[in-house]
Amino acid sequence: MNKQDLARIVLVHGAWADGSGWEGVHAMLTRAGHRVSIVQHATASLADDVAMTKLVLDEQDGPVVLVGHSSGGAVITEAGRDPKVAALVYVAGWVPDSGESVEMLLANPSVPASQPPILPPRGGFLWLDRARFHESFAADVDAAKAAFLADSQPPWGVAAYQAKVTSPAWRTKPSWYLVSANDRMIPPDGQRWMAKRAGSSVVESDGSHAIYVSRPDVVASLIMRAGAAVRATREQPSSPRP
Repeated sequence: MNKQDLARIVLVHGAWADGSGWEGVHAMLTRAGHRVSIVQHATASLADDVAMTKLVLDEQDGPVVLVGHSSGGAVITEAGRDPKVAALVYVAGWVPDSGESVEMLLANPSVPASQPPILPPRGGFLWLDRARFHESFAADVDAAKAAFLADSQPPWGVAAYQAKVTSPAWRTKPSWYLVSANDRMIPPDGQRWMAKRAGSSVVESDGSHAIYVSRPDVVASLIMRAGAAVRATREQPSSPRP
């Protein structure tokens, strides 16, 4: 297969994390011949995170599969309207509708409330309790790795948490959703509800909220499935005009 025919893949991390968490997924995708870019954004505000994502999208020379984990789901929901984006993949991610924020989704009775150890805001930012990071965010990651993730967590901006999506890309573009069945940050039932509302193709796998770290094989497989669907759609012959 000509590599030029493959969709480009852009990975967007979520809150309390950075792009390095995608290393395992990146390795599997690039080993399969895919071209992968990782967005390093500050998670301080939704507008800035979307702007950074669009900078990376601007560098792509083909159709893009845009992937978001956790609050990165809100980012790709907004940034995914870019004409280069052909498909969305949510990895245990938030999927807001028009006028919704992550804060509003947490208050939605259709998204069962979890009890993540979020500390009170300081200076406009939110942190996860380091002592409980392993059990809540990365329960299936080994203790040493989880400790590193906890100690290297960037804070999440309250402005990003409260920002409302304007026009969700999933209303006009195909999407896929990976439900992490053992998630203690975004309850699996809430993930299923958001995926159903968005009309996403759903795959479920055992895994914590950090499933992109602990199960890169499952994540990479779903991304490649989305890429194959994009390619198949592009290869369909055009209907003859009358």
